[in-house]
Amino acid sequence: MTAPFGRRRLQVAENREVGAYRVLLAPDPDGPAPAPGQFYMLAATERWGGGEEERPFLPRAFSVLRASERGLEFVVEDVGPGTRRLCELRPGDGLWVTGPLGIGFTAPDEGRRALLCGGGVGVAPLAIWQDALLDVGEQAPALVGFRDGAHAEGASLLRAGQVATDDGSAGHHGLVTELLAAALAADPHRTIYACGPPAMLEAVRAICADCGVPAQLALESGMACGFGACFGCVVSTADGSYIRICVDGPVIEAGRLAEVPSN
Repeated sequence: MTAPFGRRRLQVAENREVGAYRVLLAPDPDGPAPAPGQFYMLAATERWGGGEEERPFLPRAFSVLRASERGLEFVVEDVGPGTRRLCELRPGDGLWVTGPLGIGFTAPDEGRRALLCGGGVGVAPLAIWQDALLDVGEQAPALVGFRDGAHAEGASLLRAGQVATDDGSAGHHGLVTELLAAALAADPHRTIYACGPPAMLEAVRAICADCGVPAQLALESGMACGFGACFGCVVSTADGSYIRICVDGPVIEAGRLAEVPSN
């Protein structure tokens, strides 16, 4: 379901630390429930649109981590002016949200089982999707990759997961796509659900194409509006047409893409 057009003001109830990340919780009693894989445009209600270098101005797109009677949860990492301001929010601070937006995940075809593959903050849409699958009795194991041990604490946001780190400080020393290739060699009767940085998603796309395994990719992209007006998140498809991640995605069938753009 898509929210009524326009943003609404929420109040942050919690900002907790999870390794290198912050998880924001904000009650949203008047908003529709998001589908797994949908996203929101977020902006702080104060100290936004000015300050150092007059940034940030535009809202930032975030997949929803979870939605419950307590509210909406989002995973944030301090990587720039906008995310830094969001990381600074404390209980009682205001948060502008627009959403839920976009198209989420769909269930695997009969005879296939879900396998989740995430990198960094890409664990967020996989967590809410894992919950949804488990609620209907579907097992949904996860493979998740991070740069180091501090970031690997983000794996705790999933109910179960196999971890890889670039520096070997937690779990498998290497790329999460190495775990994926091994998992598909052992059991190709899977549908892959993935979210993470572009290079990781391109590797997932290529591995699944080689194995003949369907995959749904939640693409990450900078967005100015989130609802299709600005054409700032356009990507090309395998047939030469163009789609907007915000309205035609962010979850896109991997087979529609010749490659995942590097942003």
